[in-house]
Amino acid sequence: MAKWTTFPFAGDYNFDAERVRNQWARLHAGDLEPLPDDPGLLQAWACFHNGDFYKAMHLGLDMGLAGLNVANKAACVYATYLEQQEAHRLALFVEAAERAETQIKQQPDNINAYYWHAYALARYSQGISVARALAQGLGTQVKTDLEHVIQQQPTHPDAHIALGSFHAEVIDKVGELIGAMAYGAHKTTGLTLLQQALQFNMTSALGMVEYARAMLMLDGDAMMHEATRLYQQAASTQPIDAMERLDVEMAKAELED
Repeated sequence: MAKWTTFPFAGDYNFDAERVRNQWARLHAGDLEPLPDDPGLLQAWACFHNGDFYKAMHLGLDMGLAGLNVANKAACVYATYLEQQEAHRLALFVEAAERAETQIKQQPDNINAYYWHAYALARYSQGISVARALAQGLGTQVKTDLEHVIQQQPTHPDAHIALGSFHAEVIDKVGELIGAMAYGAHKTTGLTLLQQALQFNMTSALGMVEYARAMLMLDGDAMMHEATRLYQQAASTQPIDAMERLDVEMAKAELED
């Protein structure tokens, strides 16, 4: 197994199971993951929030079906932000998607199983090129999963972010006409979903960054000022855990480019 890159701000966050329990609503404002009762599962989440993604994934996997959401979130967040080797990054997304697909069959009411299935496929699609992924039918799977999440949990912020970004990326790659006709992607829908995400979770640095990116993809330089404002706002938010810290650092990097 490839060696995992260490979270660059290790030690800045010191969650344990009890602190995770006490701050659960804030920590999971984005994914609306239900608060677990199992202390072992809370400890896996503590590792995730501290940035020990490798340990969080394996603790989750050791718990079987009950631990798959934390395992898949740890793998996907790590692969998105920290993994440098493209082959390993893509493999992590494929593995997470496969686990989530199995989970959906066994737990059809587990909403975040659909979300992590969609997230992993979407990130994998970006890695192999969105156009190629669309040709393979991955876009339809991503869109269907995310629409299911929002249908079941209408205020799921992260699903709104992911689906809004999907609409923007498809249009950016194939244009508005083909995007609408072939994939049901619409500019107004994408921007509205991202706006709603920020209404549901106003402190989401990820939501701000993805909204800014969508603006630039869909309207180019005309939205540069507003996109920059969003990047600045995201960069100035106070992250509560490792994942939010990575989102804030991503916003800072966008401002430096």
